[in-house]
Amino acid sequence: MQLHFTAVSEPGVPGKKWQKLYHTHWEAYKAWLISKGNAYEPDLKTSQEALKKYMPEMWPTYERLCKLANADDVAARFLTGFQPPAYISACSNAVLSGAEIQLVRNYDYHPNLMEGTQLMSSWNGKKVIATSDCLIGAVDGMNEDGLAISLTFGGRKEVGVGFGIPFILRYVLEFCSNVEEAVAALVRVPSHMSYNVTVVDKTGAFKTVQLAPDKKPVVTDAAFTTNFQGTVDWPENAAFNKTVERSAFLEKLLAKKDLKASAIADAFLQKPLYNTKFKEGFGTLFTAVYQPAKGVVEMRWPDEKVTQTFEDFQEEYKLIQFEEAVIGSTQDTAWASVPSGTPETTPQEAVVPNTSKPNWQETVNETLTNAKAHASKAKDHEKSELLDDTMVHRGEISWEIVADYWANVGKSYWEKWQN
Repeated sequence: MQLHFTAVSEPGVPGKKWQKLYHTHWEAYKAWLISKGNAYEPDLKTSQEALKKYMPEMWPTYERLCKLANADDVAARFLTGFQPPAYISACSNAVLSGAEIQLVRNYDYHPNLMEGTQLMSSWNGKKVIATSDCLIGAVDGMNEDGLAISLTFGGRKEVGVGFGIPFILRYVLEFCSNVEEAVAALVRVPSHMSYNVTVVDKTGAFKTVQLAPDKKPVVTDAAFTTNFQGTVDWPENAAFNKTVERSAFLEKLLAKKDLKASAIADAFLQKPLYNTKFKEGFGTLFTAVYQPAKGVVEMRWPDEKVTQTFEDFQEEYKLIQFEEAVIGSTQDTAWASVPSGTPETTPQEAVVPNTSKPNWQETVNETLTNAKAHASKAKDHEKSELLDDTMVHRGEISWEIVADYWANVGKSYWEKWQN
């Protein structure tokens, strides 16, 4: 498994470099969207009206991006960020405040489903360094005012009316300068799924906002998050990605006296925070370290590191190689560090996923990998190869199949814990 990581600098309004990123990735996103057929709703007019209502400051940037993309209705609809198909990642993050101010996070997902772009831009007069997603969005980032932000999946199945979280994070980075402004934006703009969003600024102030499509936002003082919101709502998910164990580890870590920022960052490259189930969509694709007071951003892997600043942002490319966990090894099974109050399971009793059954990765990876190949250079690939109709259920490739996968695999873990 591998990730093509590229750092791209395009100061000022979006231009040819963003346009190149669009043409590199659009076919993959389009394959994801049109797999829903007529179910990809609401329509363009409704989506644009939502953008104007909730994030009006983004409208001029949106229009410029649509022009650069020569966007048809599907692309223009997607670039609004409103009501995208459902999707999931995992992730962990933690904040250190005081003498050292730091936000560190792990992004856990499948390598084939990540753009792999760190973009330094200034679309609206404010420099932003962000990990790009959905072409216009971000999964984490920091702006020149010293406001850093990151997300973790909230661990709930509910899907409602709202914007995809990467678009919301981009909006915050573009137009907010401190935690107070960021929180106000986060509670105002609706999210179509559940996420924990952590913000910290250069003064050391921080908040974590729990967003959900069916509940009011909850603003907390949580210094760390994994993939649940107070209680575990989706036990199969929690069992699969060990969210409770990761949370307990972070709580214990942050309780240590005289804890150094470097020690926290290093811990994110170790288990249980660092994960290696890459083929199963639960591998740590990168560790991002944001230092708001210093204006420094680090992208880290076990054997690589890229350090950037707003004053000296360097464009570069790296091919990151990942080592996949061995299925059935004691290295990456559910028995390791079970939740408190849960009977321990021995290594011999550990439940191993039944890999003989079709799973969501096979579908999503084949779809998006082929689409990217089609977009960039493999013109001999037929579009019909992009989708396997036998695996598409109501078009919700990356959501329903992964939910089924976790329901089967995670259920085995959960039942083992309960017995």
